Amino acid sequence: MRPGIWQLLIVILIIALIFGAKKIPEIARALGRSSGEFKKGLKEGNAEAETKVSEIADAIKKNLD
Repeated sequence: MRPGIWQLLIVILIIALIFGAKKIPEIARALGRSSGEFKKGLKEGNAEAETKVSEIADAIKKNLD
């Protein structure tokens, strides 16, 4: 179930009351940076996994020949 516009507005209002208007851009920037780092880590992990899989596949092919 997706939240409606009113639920989102209430959540945004509560966040603004808790953290203050000046802190919200800082929090958003930090979330953006951490999201970018997470995506970068996923790409690196996937690339490393693909390399290992190809190494294992090559080793299996050599043993079968």
